[in-house]
Amino acid sequence: MIHQKWQETDTIREVECVHTDAKKFQVHESLTAGKIYELKNETEEFYFVIDNTGKIGGYYKDYFKN
Repeated sequence: MIHQKWQETDTIREVECVHTDAKKFQVHESLTAGKIYELKNETEEFYFVIDNTGKIGGYYKDYFKN
């Protein structure tokens, strides 16, 4: 269960949140537009970052820019 150790792993790079305008999900409580987040893992569709709650969250890549 590699996802349980993502918080302790090295940061891959940092990504900046560009918006929180989600059509289907509420992300404005977990992400802040303009804030830079530590990228811990990524898939083809998602970034896994430490969000405003202090925990790892998976978000669509379209909320971020490198």
